[in-house]
Amino acid sequence: MIFNKDMLTLYAITDRRYNDKLSLYKQVEEALKGGVTIVQLREKELDEDTFTQEALQLKELCHRYNVPLVINDNLTVALRSGADGIHVGLNDMPIDEIRRRTGRDFIIGATAKTVSQAQTAQSMGADYLGVGAVFPSSTKTDAVRITKERLNEISESVSIPIVAIGGITADNAIKLSGSRISGIAVVSSLFGADDIMSTAEVLKKTAERLTGNENF
Repeated sequence: MIFNKDMLTLYAITDRRYNDKLSLYKQVEEALKGGVTIVQLREKELDEDTFTQEALQLKELCHRYNVPLVINDNLTVALRSGADGIHVGLNDMPIDEIRRRTGRDFIIGATAKTVSQAQTAQSMGADYLGVGAVFPSSTKTDAVRITKERLNEISESVSIPIVAIGGITADNAIKLSGSRISGIAVVSSLFGADDIMSTAEVLKKTAERLTGNENF
């Protein structure tokens, strides 16, 4: 799947902790029905074989909606499952090594919290950056906060697109208005919702207004 920045408009990151009523597969399906544009599968506790099987199932589901699936951190799982890409943190496998192993069409996202980190990630071959936490996050309570000014500094320092992450909801996202982002990433505000599909619809409209993608 060829990457373009519009894929980042509403970026869903899975976390099974927030919903014990639906399977993760069903949660992602509801999110896709609501309009998410990219899904990141994040599993910190699963063994690699189980993680791979889950990734295979979700890749088929995401592709049914023409949405890419990226894997958090684990390149082995990403390659074994045929996922569209990977998102890596500051202390994970070097981006340039991933690029050498995967080729140009493989989507690589990277976390960046400073201008220097952003520029390094871009020079190594990242396709996009995840920057945050822009608000207090229930997913990562120790996450370093990023101001709107810092968010814009990072965005202006690189040519690749930026997705904002960290505690974003439909209510507080408006505070990011005017920032140079291509999308918003959500975890608990989506997968912790009583109605995932309708919540995704609202978040999608909010993200489109923020990024100027109303017609996407």
